[in-house]
Amino acid sequence: MPPRPLSVVVGIMVWLGAPALSARNITTPELLAAMQQPHELARYRYLVKGMPQLSGPDAGLAQQFLAFCENEMGLYSEAVRDFPLRSRLPADLQLPRPPRWQAADALDTIEELAADRRIVMVNEAHHDAHTRALTLALLPRLRALGFTHLAIEALDGRDTELQRRGYPTLASGSEYLHEPVYGEIVRAAIRLGFVIVAYDEPGSSPQEREDLQARNLYRRVLAGNPKARLLVHAGYAHIDKAPGRLGRVHPMAERLQKLAGSEVLSIDQTDIREDLPSTEHEAYLRVLGALRAYHPIVTGPVRPVDTRQPVDSAYHQLIGLYAPQAPIVLRHADTGAPWSARPGVYDLSVILPVANRNASDYTEKDLVSLRFDGRDYAVLPPAAGGHRPGWLALAGTRVPYPVDADLCMTVFPCLVEAHYSGETEDAVAADRYLFLKRGARNQLWLRPGAYRLRSLDANGKVLAQATINVAPAAQR
Repeated sequence: MPPRPLSVVVGIMVWLGAPALSARNITTPELLAAMQQPHELARYRYLVKGMPQLSGPDAGLAQQFLAFCENEMGLYSEAVRDFPLRSRLPADLQLPRPPRWQAADALDTIEELAADRRIVMVNEAHHDAHTRALTLALLPRLRALGFTHLAIEALDGRDTELQRRGYPTLASGSEYLHEPVYGEIVRAAIRLGFVIVAYDEPGSSPQEREDLQARNLYRRVLAGNPKARLLVHAGYAHIDKAPGRLGRVHPMAERLQKLAGSEVLSIDQTDIREDLPSTEHEAYLRVLGALRAYHPIVTGPVRPVDTRQPVDSAYHQLIGLYAPQAPIVLRHADTGAPWSARPGVYDLSVILPVANRNASDYTEKDLVSLRFDGRDYAVLPPAAGGHRPGWLALAGTRVPYPVDADLCMTVFPCLVEAHYSGETEDAVAADRYLFLKRGARNQLWLRPGAYRLRSLDANGKVLAQATINVAPAAQR
């Protein structure tokens, strides 16, 4: 199944306020070739090699692709660092503050509000898998409420065996679905008895895409089926109930409400989302400067940044006020109403805890050199000192399993991944991590059970493999 990055990019760029992209106006050979690479590590290699020759919008688009690759290969903190996306929040936004606004558990609140709704929508940032953990945690709660269907934007309807098979493969949808936590959403939903629904179509324009998505959801789930209740996992502003973030485009949720005659419960995770804190900005600029000086021509992937020290984002301001240890929403102390950064557009803003509390305070000496086709390319070192974020435990259902760069057989970069023993070779991995250099150690986060462990190079060649058993935490 061919990759589908173009339709995805269109949605992201419109949401960011940039002109919509199409195949005919992406003409840079490096970007077109990157879209056609057979898998994430090959795409990562191609971007590292090609990005130094790009500038302007092409460079920004390539930086998004790089973050997508990092996210899909388990470099979660690196993806957030390398594409530090900030939303354009309303100019008159007043952040909620205690004691007028109080923190409440996001899962409990959503379960309460969803009790009398037929349609619930949750969004994600495509390069930040932390925004997928909430949907995974919601699945058993909403199933207990009577929700019957889970619609997934990244899914491709041509995988007709998914429901029977019980897990996604690399051909089940877009590249986003190759990320392990996304795979866990699909597995868990099928185990719980949800009917899995594909609904996304690119369309010939942003508005046509929204219209097609809404019509597909209505016809495939709700029409003629009064007992059906629908959870939708979508990207960015598709879950909006009014125009705004998509410019004049009427979003999918707004269109579906009118078709179904039922109000959507719309949950946003992307407007108030973790980005690079101001305390790390100086170190980030320092290492970017060293990266640019690495070679007079080959400078590695660099995103232009504002050299001024930034003010902490709305996310970090709210983290300072409420210090959440789990996903929260903010509720009015008197009425209990949930806070939304865009009232009328979506119903509530979910604030995720800081994903990785290990600071990325590295220096230019930490740059990593990768050698491709006889030439050295510099890349930024692992974020947070290589520490993987704690949310990967997925509420205690997964435990850490140590892995190291010896599995790479001296070939770098190298992707180490674990597959459930009962699934096929092309199944979406249970977890994966990209090693960039010798001597590195890290851990995969896995549920107790049996796995096939393997390492691969950028050509997809298997370098090493083994079978492993992961013990429950109590037995470790």
